[in-house]
Formats: sequence, structure tokens, C-alpha cells
Amino acid sequence: MTGSDLPRVDLDFTAQPPIPDEGIARANELMASGRLFRYGETRSPDPATGGSEVAALEAEFAALLGRRYCVAFNSCGASLAAALMAVGVERDEPVLMNAFTLAPVPGAVVHAGGRPVFVGVTPDYRIDLDDLAVAAERSGARVLMLSHMRGHVADLDAVCEVADGLGLTVVEDCAHTMGATWRGRPTGTFGAVGCFSTQSFKHVNSGEGGLLATDDEDVAARAVLLSGSYMLYAQHGAAPPDEVVERHRFTTPNLSMRMSALAAAVVRPQLALLDERVAVWNERYDLLAALLDADPRIRLPQRPDGEGAAPSSIQFSVLGADGGPPDHDAMAAWLDVAAEHGVHVKWFGRDEPVGFTSRYDHWRYADEQVLHATSAVLAGLCDLRIPLSMTPDHCRDVAAVVRGALDAVSR
Repeated sequence: MTGSDLPRVDLDFTAQPPIPDEGIARANELMASGRLFRYGETRSPDPATGGSEVAALEAEFAALLGRRYCVAFNSCGASLAAALMAVGVERDEPVLMNAFTLAPVPGAVVHAGGRPVFVGVTPDYRIDLDDLAVAAERSGARVLMLSHMRGHVADLDAVCEVADGLGLTVVEDCAHTMGATWRGRPTGTFGAVGCFSTQSFKHVNSGEGGLLATDDEDVAARAVLLSGSYMLYAQHGAAPPDEVVERHRFTTPNLSMRMSALAAAVVRPQLALLDERVAVWNERYDLLAALLDADPRIRLPQRPDGEGAAPSSIQFSVLGADGGPPDHDAMAAWLDVAAEHGVHVKWFGRDEPVGFTSRYDHWRYADEQVLHATSAVLAGLCDLRIPLSMTPDHCRDVAAVVRGALDAVSR
């Protein structure tokens, strides 16, 4: 089966914009000095600025988000685990989370000592609030790890109302929503804690990294100590007063998870580019969505009116002949045709995890759950990166390949 008449898309879907010159220069300065550690034992690591690159990033990101406190970690997964520990998750305690997410999220629950409990998702890839209530009652959980998976923001007013009614503490996984909003308010500011990613392929790129933001001084203090501050917590850039940290310093372990100076140096100048990047992503997303949605075999999620999206990728569902889940073999076949033409689509319906893509029933370290409606959604769910280098012409060619590959397999 081939689609010989389809265009060839010569685009690296993993391409990243270059690091700004300011970030490169500062990283080179750090390497020349040899002062790469995040703290200074007898003085601030960067006497010229009064704090380290990591501390400066913490202060700048807290200000950008409008939160009082921020702690930088070496990955978003580490920040999620620290957030759960900081809000008081105990060993073997159930933690609710969307069933549609990526492996570092249940991994963070296990890292924190908790037990993942999966909550169903709707056909629009957002958390099912009816199932949330059922899962909370059944499990007795008191914490919800809410993933804005692949940038799909739920109705956060409704989520908070349901969570408040159930007595749930919400930790927001904003790995895919830096720069996104709900009714004009940034994601990550609705729950007790918001965690963001600076991994490559996200909205700013340090290779790997995470940012934890909160207004709760005790949560922030525990996060500072968990990140690996030793007794040098005064060198953090957006931490609570020392007396707050001192309440927790004898009961909070040092897990050595704070972001490196080099990572912070390359992230800081990218924050100023965030709005520009989000605007480009929205333009490309809207064009791709319109081109794909014109095909009756493809369903695009409905995005709610209150969502200010920051979509660095696009998701769509391929439907079967009856409008339900698609044929498994046919899905694998058209994806192969698309790949032959340079369009590499990830598929959440594969029997085995591939690359970065896995789903809730692959994570066998968690208690087994069967979520029939969610499994039906995931069966046809496809995922495609939107690199900032993607042009409108690329969008048209990508859509032509996706639709043409489906045609080739149908024939």
C-alpha cells in the first residue's frame, strides 16, 4: 500500500529554535568561571547579580506567572513529585490523575510514594468530571494531579468547583501549557501548585528542567528543601522567608533535584519570547485543525471558549467506519504510509509503548484499572508535534499526507 502521489514533507518535527545569544553568552561565562553549582558556600555564586542563574529564573518566572514562590527543578517530573510530597502525600496514598497523560506523571506519583488512580477522559481529551467524582469516592483520594495533557485545558472553574466539593487538593501538571490561560488567568495558578516543563519540545528549552510555582508558603518551603537547598535556602530567588523554611528543615529530606545553573541560563532569555511563540503555534494549529477537520474520518477536539491555548502539538482522532474506534491494522498501515512521506504521527492506540508514547494500561506498576470509554478515545488518538519552523505550506502538505495516507489504506 503506497501513496505515491502524496507530497514529501521535508521538515524535522523535532527541530528547536536556537538558544538566544544572551543565553549562549551567559552559559559560556559560567563554563569559563567553573562556577556551575547552584549555590555558593561562602558567597553568592554570582556576586554581580546577587544570586545564581537559577535564583534569577525563579524570581522571573514567579513574576511572569503572578505567583509568590517558584522553585526550579532538574525536570518537570521531579517538580511534580516534589509538589505531591510538599502538599503531604503519604506512602501508598491514592493520587487521582487523568488517564490520558504521559509516563512521567504516574512516575511522579510513585516517586512521591503515592499510588496512581486513573480518571477517565472525554472525547475532547479532558478530564471527565463525573468520573472524577466516582474515582474520588471509590479511592478515598484527597489529591488530584490534573494534567493539561498536550495543552488541552479543562474548564478550570468547573474542575475547581468539583475538587472543592470533594475536598481535593489540586496539583496542576502544566508541562504542555506554559503561556496558556483559562479565562485570561495562567494555567498553574488554579491549583495549590502548578508545575511547568523546560524540556526540549516544550515552550522553552533547557534540554530538561521543571518549575514549581505556588502561593502557599509552607508548600514552597518544603519544595525548596526537597529540591536540595541544604541550609542555603536564602539563596533561592522566590522562596518564603527563612523562618518559614526553618519550620520544615528538620523534617524534609534533601532529594538533590534542583535545576542546574547552565539550564537556567539558557531558559531565562526565552521567557521574553513566549508570547511570540504561542502566537505562531496558534496560527499553525488553527490551519492544521481546519485542514484535518474537513475529513469526515478525522475528529478534532472541541476547544472551550475560555481556553487561551498554547498548542505546541496537535491531536486528532481517526474514526472507524461506524464512527467508533478504528481498525487497529488499518491504523498501523496508514501511519506507515504517512511516515514514508515524512510525517511521523504518534498513536496512543498501539498495543505496546513506542518512544515517548504510552498509556494508562501500559503502566503495570499501578493498580490495574479498566476505563472502557477512555480506551475507546485512546484507540484512535493521534499526536503530531508543531515545530516553530513549520510554515503554512508545511501545514497543507502535512494534512495532504495524513488524509492521503488514509485514502491509500482505504483503497
